Amino acid sequence: MSKRAGQEQFLILLDEHKKILFKIANSYCRQASDREDLIQEMVLQLWRSFGRYDPRSRFTTWMYRVALNVAISFYRRETRRPRTTTLDAQAVLQLSPQSRESEAASRDADGQLLESFIRQLNDFDRALVILYLDGNRHDTIAEILGISETNVGTKIGRIKQKLREMSAADEGEAVGHGTR
Repeated sequence: MSKRAGQEQFLILLDEHKKILFKIANSYCRQASDREDLIQEMVLQLWRSFGRYDPRSRFTTWMYRVALNVAISFYRRETRRPRTTTLDAQAVLQLSPQSRESEAASRDADGQLLESFIRQLNDFDRALVILYLDGNRHDTIAEILGISETNVGTKIGRIKQKLREMSAADEGEAVGHGTR
């Protein structure tokens, strides 16, 4: 395959499956600028390793593996780096109370709880949940993460149990019981 044909094939496949990159970036980064940086880094690494992609396996499996490895490395690097936050007064003034309320209302409580839960998971479990929520089968998740199918099922069961416990505790606090 010519270099030009390889580039075109890569761009077509990337465009078809770009949602994977956005899902991963949203799970590993809170700020839009960090998400953009992570997506750029994932695309760069996908391109660099595209020559090693074996078309006998599914492109999405390979893409998840590369992108998750990049995201985990990025996340670890970013959490070690000290951050300073500067408040852009002009940007704050441009946000009307209505736009902030509509943005908050666009996410339902269950979605916020799930997102909060996923952010609390360790890197490996977070990757597992992303793959699971994206509808991947256990054998595909096992291949991407390099673990057994049985281990995938066990880990998913434990994560679901943690989520149930967290949800029950959250509901108890909302009702005013405050017991855990």
